[in-house]
Amino acid sequence: MPIADHAVGDHELDALFRGLDNLPGFVIAVSGGPDSTALLVLAARWAKRLKNKKPPRLICITIDHGLRRGAVAEAAKVKRLARRLGVAHRTLRWRGTKPATGLQEAARIARYRLLAQAAAHAGLAHVLTAHTLDDQAETVLFRLARGSGLGGLAGMAPVALIPGSGGDDRIFLLRPLLHLPKSRLIATLRAARIPYSDDPSNHDPRFTRARLRQLMPALAREGLDARGLSRLAARMRRAEAALEFAVGAAHAALAPLPWPRSGPVVLERAGFADLPPEVGLRLLGRVIAHTGDEGPVELGKLEALYEALRQAPGRLRRTLAGALVTLGDDRLAIERAPARRSAAMRQSRKGRFTK
Repeated sequence: MPIADHAVGDHELDALFRGLDNLPGFVIAVSGGPDSTALLVLAARWAKRLKNKKPPRLICITIDHGLRRGAVAEAAKVKRLARRLGVAHRTLRWRGTKPATGLQEAARIARYRLLAQAAAHAGLAHVLTAHTLDDQAETVLFRLARGSGLGGLAGMAPVALIPGSGGDDRIFLLRPLLHLPKSRLIATLRAARIPYSDDPSNHDPRFTRARLRQLMPALAREGLDARGLSRLAARMRRAEAALEFAVGAAHAALAPLPWPRSGPVVLERAGFADLPPEVGLRLLGRVIAHTGDEGPVELGKLEALYEALRQAPGRLRRTLAGALVTLGDDRLAIERAPARRSAAMRQSRKGRFTK
């Protein structure tokens, strides 16, 4: 039997959950599918094997997105399994109107928000999810298809801050199964005779990830399998770390902290122009993200602005993501853009002068 089909053994548990025994506890996200069910089973086994110390508190959370009739029954199955394993369980529901477009992305955001809230409510700071090697490969393909930059092609990190959490309520996302193929998790459940659910949306061709999933066998035959794509992601993460180090050095040289909250942050024009393009692009993005007030900077728009700055023979003024970028003769200044007048006010003034 290929090693990819071997059940995960007890001798592997300490390596899978290394360092988590020092935590007071963590939330485990369990939908009832094979990956998350296996994560719950393995975490419960690991906690019971801990010796000479109190095991972390485990809380199993199932999110009912309110999108499928079978979700209630699936959550009930997870609850029964959690009780059998001696793990606390809660079902949380995504309430409110669901969007007509971008449903999967909206559901993902809602899921992480609810998981982070559950962890914070329990006084915990870590959430475990069951992303696998196969998920990593799909993520790389998904982002490649959408023209992501180096950071996007780095895939999912083993440890990440859940978006939207911060300050004293920082909640970290941990992915202990990211190096394991899905087949090993299914083998683990079969060996333990533990049933699992199958979400039909995972096979629905309306969704991009489902279509990419269907392509994976053909790609694997050409050598582009899950391990190869995951290896690419790891190499992209190394390159990403090196670039961020270089950006930090440029940051310290051209615009030392502290930066004013709304600006202006001033960079020497000649020094900025001398930076390698990727380093200059990222430094510009950092400053815009710091001073602007309209959310994340889109990579394509940032690239267009950066090229305009590089090619400008003289002065230039642009706005992006709520930041005002002004290129002068010898300096580049980035600050909070003035508040935009409302459309109603503009229309009112236009009407006043055209009557």
